[in-house]
Amino acid sequence: MSYASIHPDWEKPRRNMADGYSLEMTAKEIEGLREAAPLIRPGTQIAVTFLPGEEIEQRVEAAVLVRELGFEPIVHLSARRILSEEQLDKYLEDITTKAGVKRVFIIAGDPPEAEGPYSDSLQIIETGLLQKHGIQIVGIGGHPEGHPNNTPEQLWDWMERKIAAIRAGGMTPLVVTQFAFDDDAIVEWVGEMRKRGIDVPVRLGVPGPAGIKRLLGFAKRCGVGASASVMKKYGISLTNLIGSAGPDKLVNSLDKKLNDEEHGRVRLHFYPFGALTPSAEWINQYDAKH
Repeated sequence: MSYASIHPDWEKPRRNMADGYSLEMTAKEIEGLREAAPLIRPGTQIAVTFLPGEEIEQRVEAAVLVRELGFEPIVHLSARRILSEEQLDKYLEDITTKAGVKRVFIIAGDPPEAEGPYSDSLQIIETGLLQKHGIQIVGIGGHPEGHPNNTPEQLWDWMERKIAAIRAGGMTPLVVTQFAFDDDAIVEWVGEMRKRGIDVPVRLGVPGPAGIKRLLGFAKRCGVGASASVMKKYGISLTNLIGSAGPDKLVNSLDKKLNDEEHGRVRLHFYPFGALTPSAEWINQYDAKH
């Protein structure tokens, strides 16, 4: 399998953990992206999320801007939030024709019940609509710290089924993980993935620099583990929530513990939590130091 279709940097051994990184934005962060754009490497993959409280048109506009600014859009599809097959078909048509989108990332989504015909990401993959609109790369989720509604074995089973369906459709699979704070859990999870023979390229989700209370708020909302011991490893004391924190210790640890031979080619995916410019600045500073 060629990694170059995911990102050209992936065909080369990594210099440091800033190689081939990707970023995430919401559809409402258009001005934030404009501000951060001069700090972001050309061709960087930027994911546009599918959140409640946004209009389809906003998401399309965001994807168009990502492309216009010289980056590579990857558009999220939240299966349970899609109201009909017609809506999905039209959305894929808009993002591919207007923004040249070739990549999507599919999740089931937060609603406990589907708002339309799709209850999970596999159903989206199996519609045939991705191929119809020329989608080439399909991202699916990974959960190094587990998932509240699934056992670890169920998560691996789902991953293998989705990867098989993506490949059966002639597309390239990519795994992008939920952000995590625990380096040991991340490394163990990637190791388990490779032991199971899952050779798909992986983007590991890490938090961008943010206020401590904001980081913990997102962790709670996303079901991410934030125990006192894990937070101490990350560099946060739960008895002192003043100030901000960056992923320095986490990224440095991942850099030391991950290797191409055992873990395959992995790269980072940054969750900026609305702070694209500080995240891009942190990445550039990290790269300059290493």
